[in-house]
Amino acid sequence: MLTVIAIIKARPGQRDNLVAQFAQITPAVLQEEGCMAYAPLVDAVTQAAFQTTSPDTVFMLEQWASVEHLQAHMHAPHMLTYREATKDMVESASIHILNPAL
Repeated sequence: MLTVIAIIKARPGQRDNLVAQFAQITPAVLQEEGCMAYAPLVDAVTQAAFQTTSPDTVFMLEQWASVEHLQAHMHAPHMLTYREATKDMVESASIHILNPAL
């Protein structure tokens, strides 16, 4: 199993619109073969002095059965539609594909 953390920096003022787009595609993604988890996350509002915040960022926490399932996800029709709909909302994105360290 792979854990994916995608860090998606929205253009200023676009984070809520980006989250709305994720809300639209999440049910379809969760139905994809090999998808074990798919959740958009944003920074919690806390008083923790040690917290780092990124107010224009959406963090995607995903789990996939294999890299082949993840690659298929990237080419799914709803993902192509999502990328087209959000291309002017996203400033940058990085995708981290992770294995347990221990």
